[in-house]
Amino acid sequence: MNTPLPYTFVLFGATGDLSLRKVLPSLYRAFHTGKLGDEGRILAVARSPLDAAGYHDWAEKHVRPHLDEGIWVAGTWERFLALIDYLPLDLSRKEDYGVLAERLEQYKGTRVFYLATGPSLFAPICEGLHHANLNEGARIVLEKPLGTDLKSSMAINDAVGAIFTEAQIYRIDHYLGKESVQNLLALRFGNALFEPLWRREWIESIQITIAEELGAEGRGDFYDQTGALRDMVQNHLLQLLSIVAMEPPFSMTSDAVRDEKLRVLRSLRKLDEDQVGRDVVRGQYAAGASKGVAVPGYLDEPGVHANSETETFVALKVEIDNWRWAGVPFFLRTGKRLAERVAEIVVNFRPVPYPLLGPQSARGGANRLVIRLQPNESIRLYCLAKQPGEGMHLQTVHLDLAFDQFFHADRMDAYERLLLDVIHGRLALFVRRDEQEQAWRWVEPIQKYWATSGKPPKRYAAGTWGPPAASALLAQHGTCWLEEEN
Repeated sequence: MNTPLPYTFVLFGATGDLSLRKVLPSLYRAFHTGKLGDEGRILAVARSPLDAAGYHDWAEKHVRPHLDEGIWVAGTWERFLALIDYLPLDLSRKEDYGVLAERLEQYKGTRVFYLATGPSLFAPICEGLHHANLNEGARIVLEKPLGTDLKSSMAINDAVGAIFTEAQIYRIDHYLGKESVQNLLALRFGNALFEPLWRREWIESIQITIAEELGAEGRGDFYDQTGALRDMVQNHLLQLLSIVAMEPPFSMTSDAVRDEKLRVLRSLRKLDEDQVGRDVVRGQYAAGASKGVAVPGYLDEPGVHANSETETFVALKVEIDNWRWAGVPFFLRTGKRLAERVAEIVVNFRPVPYPLLGPQSARGGANRLVIRLQPNESIRLYCLAKQPGEGMHLQTVHLDLAFDQFFHADRMDAYERLLLDVIHGRLALFVRRDEQEQAWRWVEPIQKYWATSGKPPKRYAAGTWGPPAASALLAQHGTCWLEEEN
């Protein structure tokens, strides 16, 4: 475990939803386990006219309910609150940042600015920090969404990059902090068993799914301007794809890892209009039932436009044009109001070339690796074994690595790991500008096709696995989604 460092963590947007649900609970977890230490301060910054005591009361009311019961300890919570100061500030007025500079003179250590605000405030905040000479030697964390398309993303990156160097900028994608994503790297590059098989000669197809049971959940006004392509595909799904498909880096340094991810994104086959129409499924949930409870359709959610064509579901087939992956289809899928909350990577190995032990020995899916990212992180390897008794009758069995059962040490939350990485200056799990903009370049043809085709999203009932077209997409290639086979 790294020795806790002195730090000053400045949280902009400190009364917002992201701060109360993710950032502050993760900082508390790190403090509770001794990874954060007492040698630092957290300065909460927002518009609300509070003082430190008032913000502590706010945190007691709004943040504490998001802490796991197993980690909340009264004395530890009070010590954590004692680290938190508060400063009311108009983030859009760069002249006001002199007050922030005066306050920060009291604190020492690595200086981190976390922008838990809307992207429209990223440039004004950076300009204010520059005006007060606070950008030198500091680290700045940017939350998604970074723009709505390539042009707006580049504009944000230009504005931030004019004041902070690329080595100071941490673009956060919390999926990269998940334990199972880190174990994917260990699985591939730490074991002689898998790396020789991790190629087109032995892998038939790969599925990556991020499914949510929840709908818009009171965030309809935000989500209706975003949609699943921008919210999930452009960042989370393409980042997971790049890690699954990357070549072994020459080292595990930040840029070596990110160089290989970028090569994957550059190798993604561009989709023309015909391919978007054929290989991309766009959906929107209608009324249905989630866990037996009736739920409204997307168009009936508060804040959603009555005639909205914003997608809540995307499934697509993509291919990587390089020697390792040529001809291997990657099926990506994400959606809201689906049947189950799950994030997983499914690697389907090719069946044996000749059914020596009967038809079942050549059955697709018998040899499979399933990497579960949520809700319970695990790795499961499926293979065939002989059933006890007479004759050669095969049955699919599996070998499990359930992290919570095998490793008994405290496991870090994704945000907790990433926040500690910022404090310690580790960039490997953060998205570099060229990665992010290459992902936007790849999704642009999909955005343009949807904007001009006049075809509305396909409807699917809440509580199902999405439009039937998503199943047909895989059926064209002789396969199916994992839950359909089971």
